[in-house]
Amino acid sequence: MSSGLAGVVAAETVLSDVDGMAGRLVIRGLPLEALQGQRFEAVLHLLWQGFFDDLPNPDALASALGSARARAFSRLADTGGLPPFDAVRALMARQSDGNDLVTALDLVAGTAVFLPAVLRGRSNLAAIAPDPSLPHAVDSLRMLSGDAPTAARAAALDAYLVTVADHGLNASTFAARVVASTQAGLLSSTLAALGALKGPLHGGAPGPVLDMLDAIGSPDHAGPWIEAALTRGERLMGFGHRIYRVRDPRADALQRALDLLRSSGNADVTRTSLATQVESAALAALHRHKPERPLATNVEFYTALLLEALGFPREAFTAVFAMGRVGGWIAHAREEALNGKLIRPLSRYVGPMPREAA
Repeated sequence: MSSGLAGVVAAETVLSDVDGMAGRLVIRGLPLEALQGQRFEAVLHLLWQGFFDDLPNPDALASALGSARARAFSRLADTGGLPPFDAVRALMARQSDGNDLVTALDLVAGTAVFLPAVLRGRSNLAAIAPDPSLPHAVDSLRMLSGDAPTAARAAALDAYLVTVADHGLNASTFAARVVASTQAGLLSSTLAALGALKGPLHGGAPGPVLDMLDAIGSPDHAGPWIEAALTRGERLMGFGHRIYRVRDPRADALQRALDLLRSSGNADVTRTSLATQVESAALAALHRHKPERPLATNVEFYTALLLEALGFPREAFTAVFAMGRVGGWIAHAREEALNGKLIRPLSRYVGPMPREAA
């Protein structure tokens, strides 16, 4: 038995490979670095190749995704004041549970349309209808703020969505594959994945990075604050990863995107300067306190800074994560369904046994 299934190979996939020792993420044969600068729609097309017989070319797929955003907007409904992630999940559950391309597009579009509408509703603002002619990231930001985003802001959101589109057999992806193996539809797989993503050990970690920065307050306080936190045995948010034993390559990708935002005047220089000082102090302190454990910067650290700069509140970060990851979930669900084997591991019973009759 392996607790947490650590080291257990549970699937073969053509979608992504996570090399924790080398700090490398490969998606469909391409290193993450080669995908930077591409729009999310292009990476979605890459992930879905071979899983839908009617998959069109990338341009036509982008157009079809725009139409799907319009359909998603027609499905908006009152969610009774639920928190952003729960509200998005509830709205997603209103969609169909097919295994076809239209269902897949509707699921990807749903996250991008529902979250801005929910966030605007929390501020007593009307939802903004999508513009199917716009690129996906551009339209998502426009529906959030009401204004056309700058090119730098749109590129930053694209960089984020591409960076988190797929990442091996993580908890939410495994949940999606388990459900797909039962021959349930893509909605069922996506809802299972959303449930797994909500947990703070998976998709709920970026928000606390900002809580840490708020608590530190200024660069001069970074070293003492971090030393005190480690002395108390607390975990530093945004550092360390279950798989990576070196710096998370996704952190590099998002740091570059944040640097472009800052250089174009689209990010708070004071905030990002504080983060740079905190990162340096944290890495040095972790090396002193835990020299036997390789704890490097992970994707959550720069996720928090990037999404904050783009105008998303921290309580919505996990839902933005879902915007990027849903395409990967769908690809894994289709791959698992085509495999045709029900996922059914064994368990070891350790409870009491019935007494034998005297």
